[in-house]
This record gives sequence, C-alpha cells and structure tokens, in this order.
Amino acid sequence: MRKIIRIIVLPVVVAFITVGFSKSKNTTDFSEYKVEVNTVCFNVPTFEEQQSFSRPWIAELPLIGKSFIGFREALGFKESQGNYFVVNKFGYLGKYQFGKSTLKLIGIPNATNFLSNPELQEEAFFTYTARNKWVLRRDIKRFVGKTIKGVEITESGILAAAHLAGPGNVKQYLRSGGSLEFNDAFGTTVGYYMRKFAGYDTSVIVANRKAKV
Repeated sequence: MRKIIRIIVLPVVVAFITVGFSKSKNTTDFSEYKVEVNTVCFNVPTFEEQQSFSRPWIAELPLIGKSFIGFREALGFKESQGNYFVVNKFGYLGKYQFGKSTLKLIGIPNATNFLSNPELQEEAFFTYTARNKWVLRRDIKRFVGKTIKGVEITESGILAAAHLAGPGNVKQYLRSGGSLEFNDAFGTTVGYYMRKFAGYDTSVIVANRKAKV
C-alpha cells in the first residue's frame, strides 16, 4: 500500500514544482544598469610594471592582455599612470600626454576642455593613432617582422613609438636601422617603445590620413 501511495504522490509533487517554476517570472528591470562602452575606462599597469610595485595588492589588478584595450591602457599608464587630469612640467596633457600642437592637428583647439574630458582624450588617442598609421603605412608593411637592435618590429611598437616621438622620427629610426635614435625630454627612446609595446593587436585602428576628432 505504501508503494502505491509513493507512486501516486511523487508525480503530483514533481508536477507542482514544475508548474511553480514555469509561472515564475523575472520582473527585474535592468535598463538602469546599462553602461555606455565609451565611458568605461580601464587604468591598469602592464605585467612588468606590476612587478615593480612594492604593494602586493597591485599584483591583483586585472590585465587586459595584448588586445587593443591592453595596448591603449599600457601606453596610458606609461605616459601618466592613467591620469586624465595631469599636466607634466613640459605642458603635455592628460592620460596620453598630448602636446597642444598635436591636439590642434587632430581638431581639438581647446586644451582646457580636453584636459577635463576623459572621453575626448580617448577619442583623441584613437584619432591620432589612426593618422599615424596612415603616415607610417609603408614602413609598417616594410619593417614589421624584422629585427632592429635585437628588437622585433611590430605594428603596435611602431604606433607606440609614433605617439612618443612623432611619425617622422619613427621613419628615421626604422630606415636608418636604428642608428638615428630619438630621445624625449625624459630620455625615453624610440627603441624602448618599440620593445615595450611590441605584439599588441592594433588591427582595430584603420589608417586615416585626415583623421579628426
């Protein structure tokens, strides 16, 4: 008799649970949690820079690998430690340390507005990199995969060096086999940037001669 009761009761319980779950609906409205992609900024060091910190928790920060975001954030960290609002002693501004003449070149005449606007700084970086990629398009095609002074030349290394030194100085460096070296005011060289920023994926950048913000 007990077996018969179990056989009858078990399907009823299962059916009750199934109906209970099928009728439940998620009424949570997630629309207020939407975030625009361009407003999300990642300020993280590269792996090598993480190792230099004395505070152990720094090593817990996320890495973004060799993606374009990784390239962008590694370069921003090298330039300013990711600080959008800093001006160095030579007058270079923001996360990527743009000079005022470069800003005017890409269509940003107001340096004060630029410094207070992180989104504009990110757009400026993308725009200037696209312009540099066009200026250096032949050198990218010719030199990527070759080695200069023990450093394999990559597109991301070329673009990072162009951000530091300008595309003209990068051309000189590549075409002279590294003998014509550029040093900025802090002693940083084109060759250093070629090595430090090698191997990132910068294919998302489309070369554009007339790139403007």
